[in-house]
Amino acid sequence: MSYFTPAGGLPAQTELLTDRAIVKEAYTVIPKGVLRDIVTSNLPGFSKTRSWIIARPIAGFATTFSQLIVEIEPGGGAERPEVEPGVEGVVFVTAGELVLTLEGERHVLGAGGYAYLAAGTNWSLANPGDELTGFQWIRKAYEPVDGIAAPASFVTRDQDVVPREMPGTNGAWATTRFVDPDDLAHDMHVNIVTFQPGGSIPFAETHVMEHGLFVLEGKAVYRLNDDWVEVEAGDFMWLRAFCPQACYAGGPGPFRYLLYKDVNRQIRLS
Repeated sequence: MSYFTPAGGLPAQTELLTDRAIVKEAYTVIPKGVLRDIVTSNLPGFSKTRSWIIARPIAGFATTFSQLIVEIEPGGGAERPEVEPGVEGVVFVTAGELVLTLEGERHVLGAGGYAYLAAGTNWSLANPGDELTGFQWIRKAYEPVDGIAAPASFVTRDQDVVPREMPGTNGAWATTRFVDPDDLAHDMHVNIVTFQPGGSIPFAETHVMEHGLFVLEGKAVYRLNDDWVEVEAGDFMWLRAFCPQACYAGGPGPFRYLLYKDVNRQIRLS
């Protein structure tokens, strides 16, 4: 399996300005070509680290989550990455090696490593190796429910979770689910969706869940609201709730993306 990780840098002065970035009311596309050195952010409490913040709650954009691409140099890390006690998170490693210390227990995560970090958990991150470490970090304010215990933190790997085929697709469309979708303790899912070449979402999904999609591998043409948009490994898409969405995988290899969505909660009206 391959997982796209940006390398930064800057384009040459001889290159054209034209790129594929799109910002609309219903969706946004941030292509890999804009993940350059000049748009990185430093993070308080981290050493030898930079990040690309690709989603945050602002008017006309994400409402439920933030998403970062984080790069840690050898010897860098953070003793307290999450400073908000009510915020849960998912870390997904795309390159290098990351040491996650979770409630005193040490975990070594390579590419494909996945950690769900419950709100209020004590955890830290470090890169003890001699290569850059890259990972996706998705954060959400946890919404507790009376009578339902909050979920526990856990660590796993993409390689160890069997994808579930979507009914009637003969494996052309499958989802790697890291939590049970019927477990109401979880108010967000961060999964990996895989399409084989030619696989598709054959209808315009139109639903209440907000999405963040980071393309890990391959390419496809995506239907976003009333537009067809080509996307490839390294691109990020934000989809507003009820944004119609569908896709065709273009091949020649699998098309895979890391998918965030908010789930399992009643709509608050007061």
